[in-house]
Amino acid sequence: MNRNIMFALAGGLAAGALVGYFFGASSQKEAGPVVAAPTAAAPIMPAPSLGGAVAPGTPGGMPGAVLPNAETQNRMARLQAMVAADPKNHDAWVSLGNDYFDTHQPQKSVEAYAKALALKPEDPNVLTDQGVMYRQLNQFDKAVANFQKAAKLDPTHVQSLFNLGVVYAHDLQKPDEATKAWNKVLVLAPNSEQAAQARQQLSQLKK
Repeated sequence: MNRNIMFALAGGLAAGALVGYFFGASSQKEAGPVVAAPTAAAPIMPAPSLGGAVAPGTPGGMPGAVLPNAETQNRMARLQAMVAADPKNHDAWVSLGNDYFDTHQPQKSVEAYAKALALKPEDPNVLTDQGVMYRQLNQFDKAVANFQKAAKLDPTHVQSLFNLGVVYAHDLQKPDEATKAWNKVLVLAPNSEQAAQARQQLSQLKK
């Protein structure tokens, strides 16, 4: 699926599993919510290319790998050939990571994003997308590190801040840290979709 398409995640307090829910941030995608299975109260997150969206609710886990359609399979095959021929092709690595992200193959996605980050380490979008995939692998400390680095590189990167709150609240049971992250979202972009979701999550924490 197109990671620029906003869709709601299933499960949990606000959105459910992690898969598409972390705001994505890949360099070739637009910031838009990415989510897994829709639910009535699921929060909407941006696509990985724009700050990967993390879905609040159930810790870690996301759906298993999705069988790509013929078009996606062909594109992935072309990208795999491109990086094999030119391992320094940053954009091809990002695109391949995005396709693995969208087809719920987190380990392969993490590895492709790592190749891209080795070439351009200061990309908050790719860091955020990779962080979403780390969460899907239940590697929460690595997810936090990625989101923190993305937010440090770009203090206005609300997707990484929102995702940071999700991991703190739903995976690491650190509500105070989650509150700090979500309050920053409210200050930076009070009228954004992320802010609306942050308010919902903050309300859940108070209950």
